[in-house]
Amino acid sequence: MAAFSLKINGTQHEINVDPTTPMLWVLRDHLHMVGTKYGCGIAQCGACTIHLGDNAVRSCQLPVSSVGDQEITTIEGLSENGDHPVQKAWLEVDVPQCGYCQAGQIMTASALLKKNPNPSDTEIENAMNGNICRCGTYTRIRKAIKMAANTNQNS
Repeated sequence: MAAFSLKINGTQHEINVDPTTPMLWVLRDHLHMVGTKYGCGIAQCGACTIHLGDNAVRSCQLPVSSVGDQEITTIEGLSENGDHPVQKAWLEVDVPQCGYCQAGQIMTASALLKKNPNPSDTEIENAMNGNICRCGTYTRIRKAIKMAANTNQNS
């Protein structure tokens, strides 16, 4: 066991865990932040996506020891009231069906828009590649990202 000090969603957290513990389990099991979902466990589906700094990363394969002093943002910390432009667009377009993958989808989309506020369809597809939606809502996901991009430009 080792002690780690993590800044998550703007709050400092002190935990004692094995250094190889994936951030997914630190978040879910130790800090009870369950918005980040377990999907495949091998960083292939995107359900566990969080932000490490400004980058979308798969938390199921991110050891707590590799975080260092980088800030972590989870779906719970993306916006206080669920009013991030991507979250609002998701609701407007009615993206989710079962909803299981949506936290990871939203986190990936919001990281994309932070780096590229006006992505093309190809850039959206490339950024979202690997975020699996078993319900097949990919067309609505792309539409919501475009809507959020337009909202960002108009605000």
